Amino acid sequence: MTDLFRFTATPPLSLYIHFPWCVRKCPYCDFNSHAVKDDLPEDAYIDALLLDLEQELPRVWGRTVQTVFMGGGTPSLFSPAAMDRLLAGVRARLPVKPDAEITLEANPGTVEQSRFEGYREAGINRLSIGVQSLNPDHLKVLGRIHTADEARHVAEAARRAGFDNINLDLMFGLPEQGIQQALDDLDALIALQPDHISWYQLTLEPNTLFYTQRPTLPDDDARWAMQEQGQTRLAGAGYAQYEVSAYARPGHQCRHNLNYWKFGDYLGIGAGAHGKISDAARSAIIRRWKKRHPKDYLAAARSGGFVDGERELESSEAIFEFALNRLRLKQPFTLDEFEAATGLPASSLQALITRACEDGLLDFDGKQVKHTRTGWRFLDNLVELFLPREVDHAGE
Repeated sequence: MTDLFRFTATPPLSLYIHFPWCVRKCPYCDFNSHAVKDDLPEDAYIDALLLDLEQELPRVWGRTVQTVFMGGGTPSLFSPAAMDRLLAGVRARLPVKPDAEITLEANPGTVEQSRFEGYREAGINRLSIGVQSLNPDHLKVLGRIHTADEARHVAEAARRAGFDNINLDLMFGLPEQGIQQALDDLDALIALQPDHISWYQLTLEPNTLFYTQRPTLPDDDARWAMQEQGQTRLAGAGYAQYEVSAYARPGHQCRHNLNYWKFGDYLGIGAGAHGKISDAARSAIIRRWKKRHPKDYLAAARSGGFVDGERELESSEAIFEFALNRLRLKQPFTLDEFEAATGLPASSLQALITRACEDGLLDFDGKQVKHTRTGWRFLDNLVELFLPREVDHAGE
């Protein structure tokens, strides 16, 4: 029997749309992505996405979508015409905020300026471009299909096409990477003047080639030096860190990701997409995920059976998920924010906060909860304090 979640108002709502195809699977990637082997089933997939969305609508009647994020895979393999049909179909089916942030992930080597112009016309107003490195040797090791010059060209082409909200992804702690190489990479990315930078450490994830054939990575001290010195350079260039791996110029924080990190709601459509919806009428928080393989997902369009699984969260899981996400943000939070996001009383969190304060990982002044310097550096240790005990995660 799940605990009751008592919402005074439902959290903000976002829409995530997954595109599971890419040109080539990268050795570090653990996302649901599959190399294109035949013709891309563009029309059939857009049809399936819209049907998937229609079946989700009863769960969110009367609610307005604040942000849309199209991720992958490589969504930029799909044409501007396909994106236009998709977004028009989304707007025809549920309310979308007039100034909604609408993000498209794009990879260099899959898109040119004419496509960017078409994406702008379709209503996309934010791009997230997967650069990952501007060092030719590291691009090769990472299995990327583009060159450093192509990455620069794509960033410049996006700006010429009229995009004024561009994120560039960059990794550090790469195989055989030295500290100076990592900083040179970051300087080269900053020189492209993006509005937002996602700068994150390479990790070896299960079910990836790098996990089974482990490359030699920089040691902990080297990675820490990269991070500290890189953050100083980002701050000096006007990029404020607001999340573990997110840095933005003023007014350019990613609104979609902020909704995740603040434990907001989101619909997930597309192969393998996950969603989380707070249902005030049922006093429940429900997670749902879709069939993972593109072939299974497309086949489900004929039967309407897109859902692969669903479960209601227990209160202890909701507390942990709130902490796991919200503590990634540098901004303090209040107990009122916790209650609004989870539908749970502040008292359910207070004992855990007290323990974290005793361990020197959090500070609490009776109103705001914030990291200590130690808590921010050892975030994994902090989050572990909020882990639920004896929870069955079958199906996740």
